[in-house]
Amino acid sequence: MVRPFAALAFGAANLVASGADVAVSVGPRGEVEPPSVSNGQLPPPNLPMPDLPSHSVVGPTLKTSVNRWPPKRRPLRADAPNILLIMNDDSGFGHSDTFGGPVHTPSLSRVVANGIAYNRFHTTAICSPTRAALLTGRNSHFVGAGQITEAASGFPGYTGKIPKSAATVAKVLSGYGYDTAAFGKWHNTPVNHLFRTGPFDNYPTGLGFSYFYGFLAGETSQYEPRLYENTNPIEPPYTPEEGYHLTEDIAAQAVKFIRNNRALTPDRPFFIYFAPGATHGPHHVNAKWADKYRGKFDAGWEKLRNETYAKQRAMGWIPETAELTPMDATMTKWEDIPERHRAFQLRLMEVYAGFLEHTDTQHGKILDELDRQNLTENTLVIYVYADNGASAEGLQGTITELLAENSIPSTIDQQIEVLTRDFGGLSALGSKAVDNMYHS
Repeated sequence: MVRPFAALAFGAANLVASGADVAVSVGPRGEVEPPSVSNGQLPPPNLPMPDLPSHSVVGPTLKTSVNRWPPKRRPLRADAPNILLIMNDDSGFGHSDTFGGPVHTPSLSRVVANGIAYNRFHTTAICSPTRAALLTGRNSHFVGAGQITEAASGFPGYTGKIPKSAATVAKVLSGYGYDTAAFGKWHNTPVNHLFRTGPFDNYPTGLGFSYFYGFLAGETSQYEPRLYENTNPIEPPYTPEEGYHLTEDIAAQAVKFIRNNRALTPDRPFFIYFAPGATHGPHHVNAKWADKYRGKFDAGWEKLRNETYAKQRAMGWIPETAELTPMDATMTKWEDIPERHRAFQLRLMEVYAGFLEHTDTQHGKILDELDRQNLTENTLVIYVYADNGASAEGLQGTITELLAENSIPSTIDQQIEVLTRDFGGLSALGSKAVDNMYHS
């Protein structure tokens, strides 16, 4: 599987300090010492760094003793860059207009316009393994993530637990003095660790992140999420009726983290891992976002597929020689969708499209904060468009993806009947009342 991502790099600062950037170390007798590993001013080959040696003089009495704090450790250059890693969930290569698709993604386009874009990003095609591989830089099977955590087993490579022998990038960066935070979806904690009493070593805060705000599972409601702050389960700060939406909440929390970092520890660069639960199901977004795409997909998915292919070739995302594969015989053609089902199928697509644009818009709030704080020129922004490709969990289109995930048989007619009878019809799609996903 390959999925594109875009990287935006500003500044050319190295992470590790050189002598000119390090505070002068003064020995116990007042002598100037050059920066070295032994005096704690340069990083050792292994983390964590040892405690700094004492510079105090201990005499036989307090009067003859000298209290002297060692100089502050500065293992990083003064201009070490901040790092913002953004990753969406279950978005397809052909969805974003940045890559020739029909859905407006202004933040992704903003990153591409100012940096370097790549169209080959290897994924594992499922959530936990891709995330574990990305955060550790290792093959997912080497870090116990050969499968999603809910399907873990005792076989090597499938335990669902990142071993202590594999450090995450957050663990390494925090060891060098970075402020680190993760927001949104985690999905790398074993399910038998999800207790108030832990263990917590495979929570984000046990794997190098000093702060976490999000959810630990593979998915959650965007309106009524099962939130965690660090290791503590919490409730959302306000209700769906008051306008709550999870992706907006975590974006606001990320902005808050940046402001706190600048106000309290401006000498420390930050690393933010921003991984919303969107656009994984359920597809939850206010109707005003979905309404922007009303009528956009009325010609059916084959025509949209052909248009996207042509745009991607014209934009250079795929080679001129690339040939569009024929639709597999097992795939449903738009002409085979009964007329009575089409309004339902179209609204599912419109809701998803609005959900993706809404998600990308939240990323823009973080980019805007970098601009406000004059941090953009010294921040490495990596926007991974998706951990996987587009999801197939919606099967034939559904008002609740859990029907598919639990192998509960149902027909489209039955779902439309329930949607109309119990929830008011198509207007309920995208709301907290249902957990809808498009036809896949």
